Amino acid sequence: MKIGAMELVVIFIVALLVIGPDKLPQYARKFGAALREFRKASSDVTKEIRESVIDPLEEAQKPLREAMEPLEDISKGLQGDLNAVEKDLKNIGKTKPQEPKPAEAETAEAPAEAPVQAAPPAAENTEDKGGESA
Repeated sequence: MKIGAMELVVIFIVALLVIGPDKLPQYARKFGAALREFRKASSDVTKEIRESVIDPLEEAQKPLREAMEPLEDISKGLQGDLNAVEKDLKNIGKTKPQEPKPAEAETAEAPAEAPVQAAPPAAENTEDKGGESA
């Protein structure tokens, strides 16, 4: 919570009216000294908490983090493999449209354009020849 300029002016006017102009400098000094003591005490408590609680916890966590790094790498690799298998399982039974190669396209189109007619059987030719000579 920050106090702006207007708030300070209102606080000063109220303090001037309540305390009076004679004692205002004396109370301002006391307030300043109390504020300094509060800041010093809070910084000491913060420093003590950091030294006695946070730093030892970070020291204890360091080996655990180092031990977890290979496991996290393995986990990421397995997750990628699992995603690939899942994708393959979803695609089972689905056919992909295959486009013919250019050489295959020409051979595939040739029978459709001109159907091949069957040659007459060889036996019929011999009968015709045989029928004429007999």
